[in-house]
Amino acid sequence: MTALIRLRLAGFLRTGRAVAPLLAGLVALGILYGGGRAQPAEAYGVSAVVLFPVLAWQTKLLLDAEPDGQRRLAQVVVGVPRERLAGLLAAVVAGLGTVVVALAFPWLVGGITTVVEPGGRSVGIGVALGLWAHLLAVPPAVLLGALASRACTGSAGYGVAVLALGGVGTIVLGLSGSAVPWLMPPIMATARATTGVAAAPTMTLLTCWAAAWSAVALAGYLWWRRSRA
Repeated sequence: MTALIRLRLAGFLRTGRAVAPLLAGLVALGILYGGGRAQPAEAYGVSAVVLFPVLAWQTKLLLDAEPDGQRRLAQVVVGVPRERLAGLLAAVVAGLGTVVVALAFPWLVGGITTVVEPGGRSVGIGVALGLWAHLLAVPPAVLLGALASRACTGSAGYGVAVLALGGVGTIVLGLSGSAVPWLMPPIMATARATTGVAAAPTMTLLTCWAAAWSAVALAGYLWWRRSRA
């Protein structure tokens, strides 16, 4: 299965499909940090929100890079469960690479201030909260992209619709005061936690929320793939 993960990552990179989401992410981050310096926790919390749809799109492109015939051949060679798991793990690896870029980018362009405000968090704590916010966004984004992949939707149009609904729904339903915030992953709630008082119980609750949403999305992805097999 490791070889299959490497194969899918290599196909994603060699076909040039990795360029578009990377450029989109850099442009979005450039706009985000172009307004001036911000505290690490605040900047990274918003960065995680901005990158969520980019990570989902990146996952769709990675999974769609492999021809359908090659995907069926991989199922025969390694088995259906491992073939599906390999795709998701490859997307996670690609997502973590994007997260590394997002964490380093503001330091390169001077978008982070190291001046600690009175009563504010230290730079180290702010960076740790930012890392948590980005890592929490990766699994839901990967699974949203997987649900939008050609193997699930069968067409590019339906895939784009799933991405758009998922991305917009995450932001709209995640707004403060939403009646059904649990329908989407807690990306917006995490951003609010990083800019406010991110207490341990709140962080634990948001982490469990993201894990539960990801588990439901994973079950839906596996069921959808099986029903289309």
